[in-house]
Amino acid sequence: KVWGADTVRMYLMFLGPFEQGGDYSDSGIRGPHSFLERLFLSVTAAEDGDPEGDLLRKLHRTIAKVTQDIEQLKYNTVISALMEYLNDVREGGRKPRRSELAPLVLLIAPFAPHVAEELWELLGNEDLIFKSARWPVADPELVKVDAVEIGVQVNGKLRGSIHVTEAHSESDALELARGNANVSAHLDGGTIRKVIYVPQRILNLVVG
Repeated sequence: KVWGADTVRMYLMFLGPFEQGGDYSDSGIRGPHSFLERLFLSVTAAEDGDPEGDLLRKLHRTIAKVTQDIEQLKYNTVISALMEYLNDVREGGRKPRRSELAPLVLLIAPFAPHVAEELWELLGNEDLIFKSARWPVADPELVKVDAVEIGVQVNGKLRGSIHVTEAHSESDALELARGNANVSAHLDGGTIRKVIYVPQRILNLVVG
């Protein structure tokens, strides 16, 4: 099968960390190829309209992540983020909107320039994408992740609560829990034997 330069380029970037490289496989290359096919179909079927609330936030978080990861040569996570965003755009068979896809086409341009150029034209642009288009900029307010309140259990009993976001790791949540006076009181004199953290759901500490 002839995959095309853009598919091969994206696949090589998608293999893993840029500095580590990876091995070619016919099965692996189908992922980027399928992504480009779905993106092409989405653009040709797109309608007018603004992005919906949740999707607008997802778009700006994707722009922020892609911009940051490109600077750090994390090309595999860039492509993963682009694939995830397209899945959200198409979720449940919804009809995509041009305003949701135009930034995505710009974001894939460094990896799939030929496809991006064609899609840019299909979106109604007359100038070449690499001649006049500008890299999308994320809105800081839309990138912010809302904090949620979760319960903190000590040996299975609720002893307090903390506020966390998607960005908080297990160690972050544990540090916040230690800062809660009631939770801290139930940790005194004991040793944390096990930490069970379900992100943005619950933190359970086993103390002995």
